[in-house]
Amino acid sequence: MPSTGERFVDDVGDFARNLGELDPTTAALGIGCLVVVLVSWRIAPAAPGILVAVAGSAILVRVFGLDVTVVGAVPGGLPSLTVPSPSVDDLGRLGLAAAAIALLAFADTSVLSRSYASRLGDRVDQNRELGGLAAANLATGLFQGFPMSSSSSRTPVAEAAGARTQLTGVVAAAAIGLVLVVGTGLLKNIPTAALAAVVIAAVLRLIDVPAMRWLLRVNRGDFALAVASFAGVLVLGILPGVGFAIALSVIAVLERAWHPYSAVLGRVPALKGYHDTQRHPEGVQVPGLLLFRFDAPLFFANAEVFRDALHTALDAERRDVRTIVVAAEPITDVDSTAAEVLGEILAELDRRGIRLAFAELKGPVKDTLRRYGLMERIGEERFYPTIGLAVRAHVAEHAVDWRDWEERRGKN
Repeated sequence: MPSTGERFVDDVGDFARNLGELDPTTAALGIGCLVVVLVSWRIAPAAPGILVAVAGSAILVRVFGLDVTVVGAVPGGLPSLTVPSPSVDDLGRLGLAAAAIALLAFADTSVLSRSYASRLGDRVDQNRELGGLAAANLATGLFQGFPMSSSSSRTPVAEAAGARTQLTGVVAAAAIGLVLVVGTGLLKNIPTAALAAVVIAAVLRLIDVPAMRWLLRVNRGDFALAVASFAGVLVLGILPGVGFAIALSVIAVLERAWHPYSAVLGRVPALKGYHDTQRHPEGVQVPGLLLFRFDAPLFFANAEVFRDALHTALDAERRDVRTIVVAAEPITDVDSTAAEVLGEILAELDRRGIRLAFAELKGPVKDTLRRYGLMERIGEERFYPTIGLAVRAHVAEHAVDWRDWEERRGKN
């Protein structure tokens, strides 16, 4: 069986080749239903446009005997409780299929719930969402049902029909049960073209063109990632496409952490704090002190980048540097590889007679450095709560002629 992506490509080719053989009645019915739904949303959002389109198409088929594909007979009755008992040989295949379904359900539910929460100004707890989804799938497995997720088609359809609360699902389940028991005949004349029109209309509401334009304007990298993920799902199929999108996202995160921004900090006149001298060329640096900031956790992929950036900043200084203070608030973790590189940096700086210190390093990261034995090598007194205290310690230790911003302000 071809993958979903291959079927999509084949379907597009078949549609183009067989465009002249379209059944005019089916096409007119589907297009008419789509127009009814879209127009009703446009001019009367509160009107049940979907119900009108589907019921109207079924009435047309019944009254005029239209020769189109319809839903047909639907099996009646409620499913019975059955405890599955797969064989040992089947468990392996079922496990792989279950993992794939779980991945798709996770992606579908997470994206859709966040999208609707953002649109409706609400908040969503992803853990509760996935816990409820797991419970629902466990229950449907006991009643011979299909695996489920939040559904990128049914949810927009429900919203378009006026759904605003979770009670919609309860009412829908009760209505489906009632129809299965006593009303399956009501469904047999519904044309599949009408159902396709409803799904198409619902999915069109998920295509947020203004958001994509905004993303293209503010972050072309994320825009390219979104387009590539969309194309991956179309070409590779749903499961490989989702995996491709996840891989791209991980690569993007690693790339950003691999080459983070770093800066040398200086005192900007009449501006409190220490700031990036690239953005503020007028910034003045403390004599004998290099303030260096690295905007990422330290881990195996960027440890050497940290060392190179630090040495580049140090070599660019045309003054005698006695102390380097790392403004470490962005550093949220240090792995074993980065710890080894830090040890090598300490040895290199010791040979040059330069002391290394840290400012604003978080407590958990300090604990990590202590386990690596780096706290003792650096000296616990060289870890300062703020950059200002680090500067004052350097000024006092080396008798530097320097007045801090607050002192200058008090003199004026």
